[in-house]
Amino acid sequence: MAKARSRTAARKVKDRWRAKNWYNVIAPPLFDGVTIADTLSDDSDNLINRVTEVSLQDLTNDFRRSHIKLHFKINKVEETTAHTQFVGHTLTSDYLRRMIRRRRSKIDGVYDVSTRDGATIRVKPFATTDKRIQNSQRKIVREAMKKTITDQGKTSTLSEFVGKIIDGKMGSDIYKNCKKLYPVKRVEIYKTEVISHPKITIEDKKPAKKEEKPEEPEKPEKKTKKTKKKEEKKTEEVKKEPEIKEEKPEEKPKKKPAKKETKKTEKKTAKPKTKKSTKPKTTTKKKTTTKKKTTKKTKK
Repeated sequence: MAKARSRTAARKVKDRWRAKNWYNVIAPPLFDGVTIADTLSDDSDNLINRVTEVSLQDLTNDFRRSHIKLHFKINKVEETTAHTQFVGHTLTSDYLRRMIRRRRSKIDGVYDVSTRDGATIRVKPFATTDKRIQNSQRKIVREAMKKTITDQGKTSTLSEFVGKIIDGKMGSDIYKNCKKLYPVKRVEIYKTEVISHPKITIEDKKPAKKEEKPEEPEKPEKKTKKTKKKEEKKTEEVKKEPEIKEEKPEEKPKKKPAKKETKKTEKKTAKPKTKKSTKPKTTTKKKTTTKKKTTKKTKK
């Protein structure tokens, strides 16, 4: 009886794997709905609240952003697709160790920010300096960091706020404000956590891109102005060219007769030399012939 029970239990284990199905995990619309991963589950309800970790390099194919890790949680399932929402992000430990060195100070901060659409995020930035600083200086830098983060949270939604953090715009804004107080070397946001998701649905500022399209017909007007300027320049050049051509023929006839006169003078000087050279040659030949005739007469 015991052997029969073990066989039936083994069959049941195999049947569980056959009952499971594959589901595609999709990123939120902030990341263009790209497929993140594939998971197995026997029931769609078991997928909810599962968390997946993906590097930003896999989503954007940019090797420079391989140090950013994003966390997504599944909140809804439709047939074989699982939809997710952004939960937080972290930076890799090796990337953080590169920026922190000896004889330098690290300034940390933890701030809870509420966005325009009612969501709350916990942001953890840090700044580094070239030298060690005092506690009073650290306090001033922390206050500047808090002010910039809270001001941007009030004027942006959750998706816009997250986009600024991942793109690095938030860190650059904090760096500009802190540099006025103390020369900070670098500022990074190494961790974020979404405490509560938005309560109000506010559309992102995407129609601004569509408004740029009707401005395109204004460009040909600029081109026409440029073409008119070019045509004016060409006409000025054409007017200048005949003036240059009229000056050239006046200069040429002055130089040519001088050359011809020099050639004629050279020919005249060369002719008498040839005549003088030919006359003595003819006289020498006649003398030789007369000598030969006289020699023949003597022999006879």
